[in-house]
Amino acid sequence: MIQRTLGDWLAYLEQLHPSAIDMGLARSQQVAARLGLDKPAPRVITVTGTNGKGSTCAFLAALLRAQGLKVGVYSSPHLLRYNERVQIDGREASDEQLCDAFAAVEAARGDISLTYFEAGTLAAFWLFRQSALDAVVLEVGLGGRLDTVNIVDADMALVTSIGVDHADYLGDTRESVAFEKAGIFRQGKPALCGDLNPPQPLQDKARELSCPFFLRGRDFDLASTDQCWQWRGLDSAGQQVELHDLPLLDLPMENAALALQAYLLLGLPWDAGQIAATLCATRIVGRLDRRTFHWQGKALTILMDVGHNPHAAEYLARRLAERPVQGKRLAVFGLLADKDLEGVVQPLLGELQQWAVAPLDTARSRAADELEATLAGLGAEVVRYSSVADALDGQCALATADDEIVLFGSFFCVGEALQWLGRHAMEEGADGIAG
Repeated sequence: MIQRTLGDWLAYLEQLHPSAIDMGLARSQQVAARLGLDKPAPRVITVTGTNGKGSTCAFLAALLRAQGLKVGVYSSPHLLRYNERVQIDGREASDEQLCDAFAAVEAARGDISLTYFEAGTLAAFWLFRQSALDAVVLEVGLGGRLDTVNIVDADMALVTSIGVDHADYLGDTRESVAFEKAGIFRQGKPALCGDLNPPQPLQDKARELSCPFFLRGRDFDLASTDQCWQWRGLDSAGQQVELHDLPLLDLPMENAALALQAYLLLGLPWDAGQIAATLCATRIVGRLDRRTFHWQGKALTILMDVGHNPHAAEYLARRLAERPVQGKRLAVFGLLADKDLEGVVQPLLGELQQWAVAPLDTARSRAADELEATLAGLGAEVVRYSSVADALDGQCALATADDEIVLFGSFFCVGEALQWLGRHAMEEGADGIAG
C-alpha cells in the first residue's frame, strides 16, 4: 500500500470521481457493505436542515458527553483543516487516523468510483466503528434523501429549518427541499423538526413511516427575555418537561431547543443545572463567533458567521438588532456564485453601515465587482477589495473600539478571516478572545 500523507489522500480523492457532487447512495452502500459499516455506533442521530445543523450537532454532542458517553461527530465543510470534520470524543481525528481510514476505504472500494464527500463520509464511519463509541451525531451534507450520510439507519432524525438553498439539487421551493430532507426519516423512529412552519412533505413522510413526530411550537418550544430563556418539551411517555431561567446563549437558542428535545427522548439523566452549564459552554468556530483582537494598537471586535443564504442572513440580522453596539457595524462580505446575492444582503442593509466586499479564494467565488454593484444599487456604502484579508485591513483602519466588524457570507470567508486573525495575533502579540 502506498504511504500517503493526509494532504496526499485529499488531493487523490478530489480527482477520483468525474464530478464533485454526484447525488445517490448506491456507490457508498456497496463500499459500506464491504467494510461492515451498517451502523457506526449503538446510537445514531442524523441532523439535516438549511441552517443550524452545526450548532444543533454541537449542542447535542455536548449534552451526551456530559453524561460520560463517548461521542463521535461528523460535519462539513471544514474551515481550516479537514480534521475538523471528524471528532471523536471531543477531539479532531488525527492525520494518522484519517489516513488509516482512507486506506481502508480505498482497499474496499475496488473499481467503485467515489466522490470526495462519499469517501470522506465512509472514512468517518469506519473511524467511528474503530473507536467503540456510544453514540454518533451525523450532520447531513446536502439535502438528506440522497446524501451519503443517509446510508445509515438512524435512531433519530432532526430537521433544523427549511429554506431554499442548493436549488440545483434540492429544487426551488420549501416543499421540494422538505421532501429531500425528510428522506432521513426511518420507520417508527422519532423525527424532530425545529421549523415553526414545516412544509407538508415533512409531515407526510413522518405519517407514512409512523414516526413519532415532534414539532417546535407544538411539542417543544422556547421563550426568551433580555435576561434568560425558558424551554418546554415532551419525553417519550408524552409527559411535559420544563426548564426555567436558562442563561442566554451566543449560539442560536432555537437549535439548543431542538437538541434538548432530542436529548430528552434518549431517556438519559436530566439535571437542569448540568444541562444549563453544558449549553453555555458550547461554542462553534465561525457561528456567531465574536472575538476581540488588537490591530495597530487598537482593541477591536469582530463577529464571524458562515451564513450564506437568505434564511441565515435574516437570522443574523435579527441577532444584530437584538444586540446593538455603541458605534457602527462594518461588514466584510464574500459570497459563492451559486448563492442568492440580493436575498443575502437585503436583510442586513439596515444593520450594517459600511460594506467591504472581496472575492473568495475559490474558483466558485462571485466576482467582487458584482457584489459592489449590487450593494451600491441598493443604496449601501461599499468599497471593493482584492481579498478578504485586504478587506479586513480596510475595515480595521476605519473601526474604533465602539464599532463591530461583521464578517459573513461563506465558510471560505470565515476560513480566510481565521487565518488573518492568526497572523495578526502573532504580529501584535495578542490572542483573539471569544466574546
